[in-house]
Amino acid sequence: MTISAYIKQKRRKYGLTQVELAERAGVGLRFVRELEQGKQTLRMDKVNDVLALFGDRLGPVKNDQV
Repeated sequence: MTISAYIKQKRRKYGLTQVELAERAGVGLRFVRELEQGKQTLRMDKVNDVLALFGDRLGPVKNDQV
């Protein structure tokens, strides 16, 4: 599942509009729309602000094959 699909699924699960999600996360409505549309270049700190509402966050993943 992509981050964009995950955010959209969680937002709908909790009955939030994009406007409400933006307000609660402290980000702009445009950011939420771009996030849900899967824009490739977004600020990770803002993505984490949105994910924090659902108890999640982005971060590095250890690759044991290096």
